Parts: sequence; C-alpha cells; structure tokens
Amino acid sequence: MPTGRVGDRDRDGFNRPGRPGYIPGGFSTDDEDVRDYDRVRRDRREFNEDGRTYIREPGRIIVRDQNNYFIRHDENERFRDIGGGGYRSERRGPDTYTYLDRPGGEQIVTVVDDDGRMLRRYRRFRDGREVVLIDNSYGGAPRPIYEDVVDLPPPDIRIPRERYVVDYGAADERAVYEALSAPPVVAVDRRYTLDQVRYSPQLRARMRSVDIDTITFDTASFTVTPDQAARLSTIAAAINQAIRANPQEVFLIEGYTDAVGADVDNLSLSDRRAQSVATVLTQNFQVPPENLTTQGYGEQYLKVNTQNASRENRRVTVRRITPLLQQSGAPPAAPPPR
Repeated sequence: MPTGRVGDRDRDGFNRPGRPGYIPGGFSTDDEDVRDYDRVRRDRREFNEDGRTYIREPGRIIVRDQNNYFIRHDENERFRDIGGGGYRSERRGPDTYTYLDRPGGEQIVTVVDDDGRMLRRYRRFRDGREVVLIDNSYGGAPRPIYEDVVDLPPPDIRIPRERYVVDYGAADERAVYEALSAPPVVAVDRRYTLDQVRYSPQLRARMRSVDIDTITFDTASFTVTPDQAARLSTIAAAINQAIRANPQEVFLIEGYTDAVGADVDNLSLSDRRAQSVATVLTQNFQVPPENLTTQGYGEQYLKVNTQNASRENRRVTVRRITPLLQQSGAPPAAPPPR
C-alpha cells in the first residue's frame, strides 16, 4: 500500500508530543460517549500556537486561522459506533490504522496521522486486493490548513436551478438519484484531496447537491430522532443505488446552521449533525459507512441571506464528490494554484 508520506505530516504543529493538550492520533476514544452539548462546551480548551488559535473539544479540533474557522473531527467515531467487535485500531509509528470488518470478508482500513487528519481510506478484499476510496495525501511541504482552500471561479450553471440543488422535500427518488449520480456541471481538470474538497466552496459547487431541510434538530442537539430518521429513506435508497453501480462512490454529508448563535457553537453543531445523519444512513438503511464522509460549515454559507433564525439555513446537504477526489492509482494532489 503506498504510504504517501510526502506532505502527510502535521501541518500546523499543534498536536505534537510535549504540546498542551497532546493526544496521540488527535482524538480520545472517550470522546465518543459525549452526547450532551453542554458538556461539549464545558470541555472546550483553547490553545494558541504559531499565530493560530486551536479549540479542542470532545471529538473535534477547531482552528481559527486568518479570520477563518475550520473544523476537523475524529474520522473513526462513526466506525466505532457501528463496528462493535469488528472494529479495532493500532499505532504504527506516528500513524493510527483502524480496521472495520465488513460482510463477505472485506475490511475497511482508515489511516490517520498523529494530528487526527485522515491520510487514506481503502477497502481490502479477502484475496488481498486493495482499492483506495479516499487518498488525502498531497505533494509538497507541509502547509497550514487554510492553504487547502482552492481558489476557483464559480461554475457556469447551465441546468435548471431545481436540478442543480434539489429540494429533498419536493423531489422524488428519481430526481434525488439523478443529482447524486450526475457528472460535474463543468469540466474538472484534475483530482483533489479530500481536505481541498471540504474547504473549497467553489470546488464543491462543481457537483450537484440535495438539500435535506425536512429533518430538524432540537436546539443545541445533534441527535436524529426516530421519526426524523425515517425521512431519510429516499436519499438512502438513491445513495445505495449509486454505490451498487460504482462501489468507489464517495458522498459528502454537509451540515449548516443559521446565523443565530456563536460561530464556534454553530460550526461544532453543524459538524456533529452531519455525522449523525451519516450514522443513521448506515445504521437504519445499510449505506456503507466507508462511502460517506462528513463536514460541518456552521453559518459560513447561508442559503438565505439573513442574520435571523432561518429554517432554510438549518439544513444538511448531500453531494457526490467522487469525480473531484484522487483515488486508486492517482498521483498525490498538487498544492492549490496561487
């Protein structure tokens, strides 16, 4: 298995032995038991390193860099939640390898560095073959997190708006599947790392999306209740259909809030809500967890430009990102163009 060592190391210098709050692998496994947001707030710790502010809370690290906020989460928490006895992990030097046993003798292997940043996720078959789903390595020297933002012009959208961003509550399964299986709306000239996709809005905008505004969360909660979970059946069916057609598909579950509340709270809640939706898709509808990844954006990309409470802004979005990602056999992504 290629290691992709170049550029894989901790870019920000925060989670290193001897530094305040150091945790091998970036996150503590005890964090997965935290379901109370009041405790999340109580357990927050702030550190300043190298001109950046780091906020550590259970299962999350929030970075404030150049007046922007970025959040990184424990990539293995969903897998621990569903894995039971079929989940295990081990340290190999500075990296952590986790293994999730899947039906048919397959294994899903996730590699994270000492800072908790995912390096790779791949599927290992019974015969020893390995297929990379996510390769998050990149070429060049280590760089701060904000340099993962790829500066691109907005795409020229030449399809009806309702097909570009599908309103889940008003769409049937056919429309949802079309959005989650369609090619990019404009040509994509190269592949990118997962972090570049996560942190670059105009890059993500090259793919169609489905806005799920039919599920709601209680204030300061990231739990999907059973009645809300049932509303995800249509999008789960569309995702599963796409994965049956191409087992290497990867879908990004994005969480958003309205502009009410503190930036850090909104970012943390949106990230946790996106993860909760991904967990429900797996536990209730058997969507393979390895084909999903999540990211919260808080109030950064408002659908409706208002600072007031807005149901339309409190949403979860699902987007196919496979055509944007480097996967098996692809060279490491280059640094973003200047």
